[in-house]
Amino acid sequence: MKQENWQALTPQYTEFDDTISNFENLSEVSFLDIQPRLKQALSTLVAVEGFTKMLVVNSPDNAFYRSSIQRALSSLTDKPVLGTESINMNELLGCYSCNKAGQITVQRTGLVERINDGFLIVSANMLLANPSSWPIFKAIFLGEPISPISTTPKYLADDVPRSSFSVKLVVVGNRDQIADLEYMDGDLYSGIANYTEIEDDMNVTKNSVEHYLGFLSSLIKAFNLPSLSFDAIHRVMVAGARYSEDQRYMPIEPLWYLSIFQEASLYTDGRIIDEQAIDQALNAKYQRESYLPERALSDILDGQVIIETQGECIGQVNGLTVIDVSGHPLSYGEPARISCVIHFGDGDISDVERKAELGGNLHAKGMMIMQAFVSSALKLDEPLPYSASVVFEQSYCEVDGDSATLAELCSFVSALSDYPINQQIAVTGAVDQFGRVQAVGGLNEKIEGFYRVCKHQGLTGKQGVIIPKTNLKHLALNKEVVTSIKSNEFHIWSVETVDETIPIIMGKPFRGDDETSVIHKIAQRIESYEKHEHPLGIVERIKNWFL
Repeated sequence: MKQENWQALTPQYTEFDDTISNFENLSEVSFLDIQPRLKQALSTLVAVEGFTKMLVVNSPDNAFYRSSIQRALSSLTDKPVLGTESINMNELLGCYSCNKAGQITVQRTGLVERINDGFLIVSANMLLANPSSWPIFKAIFLGEPISPISTTPKYLADDVPRSSFSVKLVVVGNRDQIADLEYMDGDLYSGIANYTEIEDDMNVTKNSVEHYLGFLSSLIKAFNLPSLSFDAIHRVMVAGARYSEDQRYMPIEPLWYLSIFQEASLYTDGRIIDEQAIDQALNAKYQRESYLPERALSDILDGQVIIETQGECIGQVNGLTVIDVSGHPLSYGEPARISCVIHFGDGDISDVERKAELGGNLHAKGMMIMQAFVSSALKLDEPLPYSASVVFEQSYCEVDGDSATLAELCSFVSALSDYPINQQIAVTGAVDQFGRVQAVGGLNEKIEGFYRVCKHQGLTGKQGVIIPKTNLKHLALNKEVVTSIKSNEFHIWSVETVDETIPIIMGKPFRGDDETSVIHKIAQRIESYEKHEHPLGIVERIKNWFL
């Protein structure tokens, strides 16, 4: 176990200072150059002539990305590249009208004919919304003869024109849309289409940081935005690490950067975006989106939701959750009071959330792993003589995931051993059957959610959060929390095992020869129960009267 210093809790990019200082002179890196998989797939589509004339691109489903792909493809070929945002068969295939005699009087060429020997870019969602159009698109890029659409269906043309075209198709959509498209046509990846995807992030190292910064430079110049100061780049990279949930990975999503840069430019003199402007833009964004987390915090402060951040309690621990609300862009952290009570029984652990149909499959899996670990640690020859019930108190919506397993385990062994848990410390982490603490998601939101509650209820200087050590690389805490950690008002402990966790939160070793260890205390209670002589029940007494 280790109490982490503040430098480990927020990204440090000083090793890139020389490159950042030279930001203005870096070569621009285009959207295509920052997407090596897309570049390779488009180059292959341009070069290959044969049966495979379709490319499926996993990408955010919006016109910005389709336009970016269109420009990227146009830079690789001199053949026509067009995109369409709607399906109108008359415009796509062309149309004709004829008279009563069957003679064609008017004929208009379609989009397919105009881009013959070229490329057509369409949205996967457009195809899904018009499933009857898919066989036509498939026939087009497979080179089968097709006919234009008649605008006078009551008259039959004597000679309907039929033509074959050489058109390559690029379908752009998100993963769910592509999955639906594959379901609609099981032959999609049997040779008629290749697949690639637009990457969300990139690993930033000393070798790649210039490439990354060149991409930022190209965005700024393409959209006529003020340049970035040295400190602003550092701030953007910290925000990027938080967004990607990894200190060494930066997002390469143009829209994410543009939303920040364009708003930050409102707080500048028009010449350069500095760190303060970036902070103002990020704070303004949080202010717009923070109604729900602020209301959740007020419920805790008003006592409507009970969260204790001081004192000790047997069988009760502060777990950490991440709240996602449909239609709301902000995920936020909130502490959850997890409690466990025990009673004589057959060793079963009752997962109240699961029984109430509020717990998901992953949560149930975590509970079973916890039970298996404790039984293994106690080295029992038979089931526990106790049963337990574990519950998320005041939780009224579905709970899923295994990130509360470590917290639930702490409450369980506290109830079994009768040792109290320090309520100043919150816990998050998954656990395997060997007691190793495993990484979980949403660390920044969880830590900040507990910090806000501690701050409003009163910081004691001993409050903090226990996290998996493997999660350290995911931290990019906000400035207020980092400042509090610097001042020793708040703490972060990283752990690798359950054995490291218990001494922090309960003040006792988990196992060992020490008679005060948690395992030893639990064994004593089990032994005491087994030696306990139960008084005869009423049935046994009645039987004895007749003996």
